[in-house]
Amino acid sequence: MTKARLLRLSVVLVSIFMILLIIVYWDNVGTAHFYLHTSFSRPRSPAAIAAGEDWEALPDVDEFLAKLLSSSLKQNSSIPRRTEQLLVQGSNKPVVSNLEENVRGYDWSTHKDRSSLDQEKLQVERQRTLREFCANSSFTFPTKERSFDDIPNYELNHLIVDDRHGVIYCYVPKVACTNWKRVMIVLSESLLHQGLPYRNPLDIPREHVHNTSTHLTFNKFWRRYGKFSRHLMKIKLKKYTKFLFVRDPFVRLISAFRSKFELENEDFYRRFAIPMLKLYSNHTNLPTSVSEAFGAGLKVSFSDFIQYLLDPRTEKMAPFNEHWRQVYRLCHPCQIDYDFIGKLETLDEDAAYLLQLLKVDRLLRFPPSYRNRTASSWEDNWFAKIPLAWRQQLYKLYEADFVLFGYPKPENLLKD
Repeated sequence: MTKARLLRLSVVLVSIFMILLIIVYWDNVGTAHFYLHTSFSRPRSPAAIAAGEDWEALPDVDEFLAKLLSSSLKQNSSIPRRTEQLLVQGSNKPVVSNLEENVRGYDWSTHKDRSSLDQEKLQVERQRTLREFCANSSFTFPTKERSFDDIPNYELNHLIVDDRHGVIYCYVPKVACTNWKRVMIVLSESLLHQGLPYRNPLDIPREHVHNTSTHLTFNKFWRRYGKFSRHLMKIKLKKYTKFLFVRDPFVRLISAFRSKFELENEDFYRRFAIPMLKLYSNHTNLPTSVSEAFGAGLKVSFSDFIQYLLDPRTEKMAPFNEHWRQVYRLCHPCQIDYDFIGKLETLDEDAAYLLQLLKVDRLLRFPPSYRNRTASSWEDNWFAKIPLAWRQQLYKLYEADFVLFGYPKPENLLKD
């Protein structure tokens, strides 16, 4: 009897060991390595990130997996000094091949950085605002009360993981996400050019940047790790440094409109512009291509776009496109404790400080901003012809993003 029990026990242990070996092997031959390293249960201050404070203990199976798999973190995440020098020496200016980048160009002027102390205080204030409103029961919005386990996998597709440096980035379209994705590609070495990883973010072609196969995102974990996927997500959320960048919600909408409807974009014309022109401008027999439509002067107006956002039929057909979907729906800030909250309004200073905190500032520089980036001062002109009632409804639609991230209510747009 004793021998039979020992045999069964040995079979179970061997099976568990083999499963773990398969996981490690699978990840090692994939696009990212299985290193584990920030905070799910509580946010850490920038000072704690920079100091590399020890992480709090992990429970049960998470702790076991972390101990087993994190031993390779230091070995694999360290980059030789010669490589650091190569990364910094990368070409300075990009080969601009994209229409939007051609039209808008880059701002290569220098910007004065805030002191580290000012930046740390700013982060503390932003995180406090977010935590307070997430905990405030009188402030409600859809999905606020659900737990992380309740979030469907397909809603985790904006969380990009860099296992080499222990970083998770939630990208928000129209908030410098193209360049942050480029940074994540360089850090994770997830994309090769002529057999070598990219060293300079601006060398990475835009079409590769937005190719979903380029990035390891949380929604891919189920396919990789099966029933272990949520455990592994939680480990990484607990141990990795998590960041996102946000923007004034109304200005982000203007930017999305300019990018997708004022420039010729075949995909957005067919998927969104044609239905908008038919529904809100009473056009019929529209051209099948965007170039023909633009040549005939058929363009979506900003008023059409606002009507589309407010129309209850829109989301009955499909969820908002990511370019105008609310940040709280993309990044789940009340379910994930972000360690760093950047803002487009302070992009240059925030980006420099974040790279310093991540200890990768010697590896790369954050790319410059566009020259004619949509500015907050444009709001009055853009919304001048939008009826007051629509503006008020639009604010309610994006109120959670205003409040959670500390953007003031645009009173000048919401009153006569």
